[in-house]
Amino acid sequence: MKLMNMCKLALTVMVISSASVFAEEGAHAASGGMGSLLPLSVGLAMALAVLGASTAQGKIGAAFMDGVSRNPGAQKSMFVPLILSLVFVETLVVVTFLVAQSLLGKF
Repeated sequence: MKLMNMCKLALTVMVISSASVFAEEGAHAASGGMGSLLPLSVGLAMALAVLGASTAQGKIGAAFMDGVSRNPGAQKSMFVPLILSLVFVETLVVVTFLVAQSLLGKF
């Protein structure tokens, strides 16, 4: 019974003290806690987005060329899905750019 009361007391102290810890972290983040790491993280996000998109677009183009070389008559039916898939991949880069610029406060 005594052990149970000690556990309840310890749990209560942890719950009450965690509120002040989280409040301090929130105040630090609200005052610009990222500091000089924000431009670095934005640059890294853009680099990863462009790297992934260029790799995906290369694979999409290679698959299209492979399909056309195997069946030249299917080029017209494969062209619209090619363009749509390239646009969807590029849209991800544009969205990443907009999010990065909004984090930097440019928009």
